[in-house]
Amino acid sequence: MKGVDLLKKIINSKQTLVLFANCSVSYNGRAKSFLGKGDRLIIIKSDSTILIHQPVGNNPINYMKQDTQFEIKGSTLYAYNSKEYLDIELHEIYSILNKELKDPQKLELHGTEKHMSDMIYDNPDCIEKGFKPLSREEHTKYGFIDVFGHDSNNNLTVIECKRFTATLDAVTQLRRYVEKIGSLKGVKGVRGIMAAPNISPNAKQMLEDYGYEYRKVDPPEHYGKHRRDQVSLDSF
Repeated sequence: MKGVDLLKKIINSKQTLVLFANCSVSYNGRAKSFLGKGDRLIIIKSDSTILIHQPVGNNPINYMKQDTQFEIKGSTLYAYNSKEYLDIELHEIYSILNKELKDPQKLELHGTEKHMSDMIYDNPDCIEKGFKPLSREEHTKYGFIDVFGHDSNNNLTVIECKRFTATLDAVTQLRRYVEKIGSLKGVKGVRGIMAAPNISPNAKQMLEDYGYEYRKVDPPEHYGKHRRDQVSLDSF
């Protein structure tokens, strides 16, 4: 088949390979599956990760992780490791692209609860005037309290941050932290505050039932998600 020799050469070069082809796929590993003839996008990365995509959808229909071994016999591409086997029968190769790609950067996660707690710690007035944070990521056996401090009346205060809508689970988590801090410090009447952009109605009701409070706090602007009211290029 035209293109097979080039395919072998590129795979051996450890460059990133993008292959457009009509193929059928047999897989044996985490489960067994068969995918009949169809047009597919096949990507083999420099670390020998392989992904097979159909023309629609964002998830690969088949994949194998890094350090996969490859072999081509006739018109079939075999991918395998110690536990998985992927046989790709190539019926027609439409296009082959290859490139040595270099990317030394590591993904930096932004907009997390930690960034919210950092913002609250540095700007405590966003919770209420007179709030004095003492620590972030206070450890308990139930997890880490986002922000812990005293209010203007010197009451111990626990703040739980949620980047998106606070739910029942978030309120339950806050309650565990409040009760644990009260037990550790030997103090009754520890305040609990939920800081989040939104809170679901049932979570708000539960929060009030426990005697806790809600503060509407958005993630830091430069970490926040795209705002729906932001002017787009189409507006110009």
